[in-house]
Amino acid sequence: MLVALLAASSALSAQNQERQGRIVRRLAFDGNRALDDYTLSTAIATTSSSWFATNPFVRWLGLGEKRYLDELEFRRDVVRLLLLYRQSGYMTAVVDTSLIRTTKDAYITFRIHEGEPVRVARLELRGLEGITDTLPLRRALPLQVGDPFNRFLLQASADTIVTRLRNGGYPYAEVLRNFDSEAGALRAEVTLEAVPGPLMRVGEVAIQGLNKVDTATVRGMLSVHPGDRFRQEALYQSQRGLYGTGVFRSANVVLVDSLGASDSTVRVLVEVQEGPRHRLRFGGGYGSLDCLRAQTGWTANDFFGGARTLDLSARLSKIGGRTPPQTSGLNLCRPFFTDSLWPDSVNYTLGATLRQPVFISRAHTATIGLFAEKRSEAQIYTRIAVGANLDVTINARRQIPVTIGYGYSVGKTVAAAAVYCSVFRLCDSTSRAFLSDTRSFGAITVTAVRDRVNNPLDPSEGSLATGTFLYASRIVGSDASYEFNRAEFEIAKYYPIGRRTVFAWRIRSGTILPQKITLSGQRVGYVPPDQRFYGGGPNSVRGYGRNGLGPQVYITTDTNQVDTTVAGGKIFSNVVAAPTGGNSAFVLNAELRFPSPLFANRMRLGLFVDVGQVWERGDELLAIQGVRVTPGAGVRFTTPLGPVRVDVAYNGYGAERGPLLLQTGDSIVQIRPDYPPADPRKSFWKRLVLQLAVGQAF
Repeated sequence: MLVALLAASSALSAQNQERQGRIVRRLAFDGNRALDDYTLSTAIATTSSSWFATNPFVRWLGLGEKRYLDELEFRRDVVRLLLLYRQSGYMTAVVDTSLIRTTKDAYITFRIHEGEPVRVARLELRGLEGITDTLPLRRALPLQVGDPFNRFLLQASADTIVTRLRNGGYPYAEVLRNFDSEAGALRAEVTLEAVPGPLMRVGEVAIQGLNKVDTATVRGMLSVHPGDRFRQEALYQSQRGLYGTGVFRSANVVLVDSLGASDSTVRVLVEVQEGPRHRLRFGGGYGSLDCLRAQTGWTANDFFGGARTLDLSARLSKIGGRTPPQTSGLNLCRPFFTDSLWPDSVNYTLGATLRQPVFISRAHTATIGLFAEKRSEAQIYTRIAVGANLDVTINARRQIPVTIGYGYSVGKTVAAAAVYCSVFRLCDSTSRAFLSDTRSFGAITVTAVRDRVNNPLDPSEGSLATGTFLYASRIVGSDASYEFNRAEFEIAKYYPIGRRTVFAWRIRSGTILPQKITLSGQRVGYVPPDQRFYGGGPNSVRGYGRNGLGPQVYITTDTNQVDTTVAGGKIFSNVVAAPTGGNSAFVLNAELRFPSPLFANRMRLGLFVDVGQVWERGDELLAIQGVRVTPGAGVRFTTPLGPVRVDVAYNGYGAERGPLLLQTGDSIVQIRPDYPPADPRKSFWKRLVLQLAVGQAF
């Protein structure tokens, strides 16, 4: 019986091996220029095994996903590649194969001779006379004269024209594609003939699926109304607006049919499904800046009708933080924190927010909120306040929404004594107490956003521009010591290179000006620490730790503990750095993101250069001082929450220099005007700065 079992097992093993075939250890493309390897690999059925199963040094471990060769599909792949090249305009392309078979493995190479493509010699647009200006439309088409005759781009060009017509009042517009291709002459003539159909207006707008929400509320949020010229984009805007309120579980706005004797109107159907009226949420986590954190909230949808939303929230962060840092006992924060970034104390935020989705007109929204907060930046400041804010967003559903807000709060901002002494020259305890007293802060804020990115978590194409201006003075309820203007601008641009590589850059700058701007000078008086600019960290200049770029002040309580003595002076061992921030900032980031050769679907690499500085501007308006340049590289891991990022940057400058203060009780004395001296002991590895974050840097 044992012999029989062994024989049966051997037969089953042989049959299974015969059925599975050989393991694909290598899949390569040679000679392709117009189409990259990723595009070609997605067009065929044969796929390579994972890295652990193909690398000759580790595949003996038996790890990784093994993919097997199907001889029939392999032969069909040649046809698939030929078809792809012909659809892309390369009619004379030739595909050959190199297949090396061993007992268990297969090594595959597709050798491609692309040849010269058939190019578009003439592109004619018909049927658009008197409807739209064809010159800008022609420039917007994906297929242009001189390009390879790509059938996919031909279809995309037809879709572009259809979209333009359907947004101009022609809901039944179609485009006929005609072409004459001569493979021998390597030229093609293309004609796109538009059939716009009748010009239509919106007739009836029917709404279905409502239970408790009022019909008038839904109509007020729609961007499509009876009598309007039909626009397909208005249907999409209406659908996004309904779903974005949170009141509806689903929303669908579609064109139904035409009606009426004159056939000049169309009927639009709005189908909605109401969601739960109330929602309760809980959350918790651990962060490299906040240590332990927890939050909860309660949301009431359609609060007293009108699709209003009432949200009550509470958040705790930096749970486990202490001042000074805990050095003994149970220490939950120690693995990811240094003393300079230690979470100083528990932060909290309590808030109540009421949102009105339609304010004055359907294009505007309004939000009013109450809050109580305690927030801090380690070694910089702690802000404790209660207040209220009112925001009105103009053109909330358009391309460039503008938010005008007013905020009023009563509270105090407490900074390190050395910060007051170094920045504001207030070294006595009485003056420091004056600045840290409870005061009112009122400000008007204007924010404009132009968002054109294709993915908010990991953009690969488009642009994002943001501008914010803040005005604080006694006129709007602020204390006499809180009077200044603050402006900040940010522009980011993303360029796709091929299918999976992205080049991105960002410019961010800001400045703080006095309330009265004159030509004689722009020196700014007191600006609370929480309104100043700071730099450095995973989303700024990555060669510096969080808030490590820009003006610093160094504090010691004992000048007898000397770490070492260098040419520039003594380096003390018990010094704490406190960032003071600045009234001007400038940051420029450039980054190339590309797939990793290992686990390309789950891991990407990045090469970047960060340029920037934060400084304290005097009377001059424009004077960038001491710009820092830090190059680096990183890895991004794909997760459901967005990319998890690990970056390493090289800092060839060392710590930012600043005054060294000796603090003894309430007494503060400056003992060094410029600290620390250059430390020659720093090797290359000690100049590398590690940054961890979730999401892209910009």
